Amino acid sequence: MAEASSSSSIHELKIKSKTTPYVVICWIFAAMGGLMFGYDIGISGGVSAMDDFLLKFFPNVYARKLIAHEDNYCKYDDQMLQLFTSSLYLAALVSSFGASKACSTLGRWPTIRLASVFFVVAALLSGLAPNKAVLIVGRILFGVGVGFGNESVPLFLSEVAPPHRRGAVNILFQLFVTIGILIANLVNFAVANIHPYGWRLALGLAGVPGLALFIGSFVIMETPSSLIERGLEAEGKQSLQKVRGVEDVEHELEQIKHASEQAKKVKQPFKKLMNRQSIPPLTISICVQIFQQFTGINAIMFYAPVLFQTMGFKNDGALLSAVITGVVNVVSTFVSIVAVDRLGRRKLLLQACVQMLICLVGSGVILELHLKSVGTLDNKLATIVVVLVCLFVMSFAWSWGPMGWLIPSEVFPMETRTAGFAFAVSTNMFLTFLIAQAFLSMMCHMRAGIFFFFAGWVVVMGLFVWFLIPETKGVAIDEMEEKVWKVHPVWKRFMPRDDGKGAELT
Repeated sequence: MAEASSSSSIHELKIKSKTTPYVVICWIFAAMGGLMFGYDIGISGGVSAMDDFLLKFFPNVYARKLIAHEDNYCKYDDQMLQLFTSSLYLAALVSSFGASKACSTLGRWPTIRLASVFFVVAALLSGLAPNKAVLIVGRILFGVGVGFGNESVPLFLSEVAPPHRRGAVNILFQLFVTIGILIANLVNFAVANIHPYGWRLALGLAGVPGLALFIGSFVIMETPSSLIERGLEAEGKQSLQKVRGVEDVEHELEQIKHASEQAKKVKQPFKKLMNRQSIPPLTISICVQIFQQFTGINAIMFYAPVLFQTMGFKNDGALLSAVITGVVNVVSTFVSIVAVDRLGRRKLLLQACVQMLICLVGSGVILELHLKSVGTLDNKLATIVVVLVCLFVMSFAWSWGPMGWLIPSEVFPMETRTAGFAFAVSTNMFLTFLIAQAFLSMMCHMRAGIFFFFAGWVVVMGLFVWFLIPETKGVAIDEMEEKVWKVHPVWKRFMPRDDGKGAELT
């Protein structure tokens, strides 16, 4: 498989940059958007397993949970309980298109600020919810915040990072997602025995990362690409000098201005995405989101405490096991930060497919053979499953987790960047919604077979990476067409020829 090599790129030699304390602060504050997203992923599963929460909102589920002979795999099979988790992602799906428009017209950092406001309001509503209706409204507002944050933050990070560090900087978003999940698991563990309002604390504390992002939005600057795209060239040059830490930015500035001029010719970016030339980045961006969700990771992260309870862990033990997987998630993401711009995207994705396949098949075999409808797993076998889950989370954290946001943020040209990334975010949210809404029911009906279901998807993912995902490490965003798509054995057929005519399929 041909990879786009950039080690000797003239462009890279001309781009000058140095890392300043201010630009690092900008990266960190922007990445707080990932903290919001991660906290919500982690908090819902733990709250769903708290007896006080179930008693107030889902008494039927609580009653089934207490019945000793109830089917292990079906204790939590309740559509409204799943809607508590999944409604957020349906709202994020819809709002991502509004967020795309906001990114284009208002800019990246105002969109980030809007995301933080939605999240703080949602946290207040959720923590104080007197009934199920208000609880779901809070979840929907969380979803709007996630839609705006997940659209704007990865774009912001990709646009302010120099090409040779773009992978590592963008992965800060995923790192903060994993930190948010870990914090949520720790909060769930800490408040589980605070009766009857532990769940209120868990949901209400989601406002803390939202507030941190709101404060950070006053510190960070707008990206050079966004400013120039909106006709603010002088401000764009100043922003570029500030994020690069050098005065001589003329070469990169001219490149951004050229991309902006091309973008202005496109009046309908969503329509432009339907053109032949947009098929490669759009296909890859959408498929990466589909595959990211069908690894099964969110099923595990959403419902880790519930899953571990199914395997026989008590409530505290289940929450503690979720904390352990959260720690593994955070630590493993650092591997990606170090490796992504050295090893590249493809190698990390392929290695992870092998590791995830082994873990899913191993877990499925143990549960199929030893976890029946009643009873629990032997302690040793339960421990092995927890280890396999941790190894699965480990491989996801340095591959499909961060690459799912990095790759779509870097493959689109300026004229379709926000629109294309909106498709990626909305696809991610839609699939996340489906998994969150269906997982507990799938576990009830498929039982251990659910692990084999996700394992089959991992095989498909690996084949897709091998044949269709090109290497993009070190390639400047606005040089993707020349250095990636036009040299790829499959995607080059969708690119215009040098004579300006569209390529023909052969």
